[in-house]
Amino acid sequence: MALIVQKYGGTSVGSPERIKNVARRIARWKRAGHQLVAVVSAMSGETNRLLALARDIQAHPDPRELDVMVSTGEQVTIALLSMALMDLGLKARSYTGSQVKILTDSGHTRARIVSIDEANLRRDLNEGCVVVVAGFQGVDEAGNITTLGRGGSDTTGVALAAALNADECQIYTDVDGVYTTDPRIVPEARRLNTITFEEMLEMASLGSKVLQIRSVEFAGKYRVKLRVLSSFEEEGTGTLITFEDDKEMEQATISGIAFNHDEAKITILGVPDRPGIAYQILGPIGDADIDVDMIVQNVGHDGLTDFSFTVHRSDYLKVLEILKPVAAHIKAREVQGGDKIAKVSVVGVGMRSHAGIASTAFRTLAEEGINIQMISTSEIKISIVIDEKYMELAVRVLHKAFGLEQPT
Repeated sequence: MALIVQKYGGTSVGSPERIKNVARRIARWKRAGHQLVAVVSAMSGETNRLLALARDIQAHPDPRELDVMVSTGEQVTIALLSMALMDLGLKARSYTGSQVKILTDSGHTRARIVSIDEANLRRDLNEGCVVVVAGFQGVDEAGNITTLGRGGSDTTGVALAAALNADECQIYTDVDGVYTTDPRIVPEARRLNTITFEEMLEMASLGSKVLQIRSVEFAGKYRVKLRVLSSFEEEGTGTLITFEDDKEMEQATISGIAFNHDEAKITILGVPDRPGIAYQILGPIGDADIDVDMIVQNVGHDGLTDFSFTVHRSDYLKVLEILKPVAAHIKAREVQGGDKIAKVSVVGVGMRSHAGIASTAFRTLAEEGINIQMISTSEIKISIVIDEKYMELAVRVLHKAFGLEQPT
């Protein structure tokens, strides 16, 4: 008998019939002798509907009241799923985040989990109940309802698995695992049987939408076995996200090609090359709560240098406004920018023991006439900024160059 935490996303519970399908799946696991905790999202489209409703009332909704409202989406789903389980003859009990008590900080709309009181959940599990928990939400020390941000139900599932010391946390979604890249761009992409936490963390941060990055961080930190499965397929082992295996690391050099076209590039030309200049440029951007991704500072001439960095595309115009007075203050020559770029990344723990990965990537792009604007590297990743119009071509040729296709 194992203790399993299963998380079902919005598409998995998007209609009464899909909720009944989830209940039947849970029933099979339960009747096989396992203890089950189900974490569910709001029905697909419901959170967007609630957000739109809030904006019809208030242009910039109050964060506390917004959390009170959007958290109701999951409350509907836990009740419906519990009813469906009861209809199959199973004992079931639903919990909101505050009823569990999933204690968070007070960062409304993007709270972080502080602790979980799992005592009531353990009691119900020992009494033979299937426990159904609302994802995405918690409560702060003052008793205020909080939410964890988009995709927060993944984090709830992993956090509960850690608190309960579950044997496995299964994330059910509309795909049957983690692929070497997006199959919509590369039909030959293959599903990975396993991937390391490090690789999955890079893939999630680089644009892969399979898992929320915070959930992967949480799972890695607390050593939670994490598996991605399809809620629309009866069979399948999905992809297990686990820790490095040295033998596998030697065999699999590259695990996947990630990409992201939600970025913008900004360059400040003629920047005085002196200590502290990077802080003078990036400090105000950090103060505005804007994340900076890749940074490149070119070799200067005559005491001047060029300073380039990337931000999320939605922050592009705001950053340009912030930098106008900064550029004037530091006596930079000009601020340039563009939001028609994409980032393509080669990811794999095998880079640690295999030379020539970068040269293969650069040669492959050069052969297709794709110009590289920026490069960033880590132990297990090479990220390259290119013109957005070449993104899909770059993904396809890199995927082929590193032999990631389905075996024929």
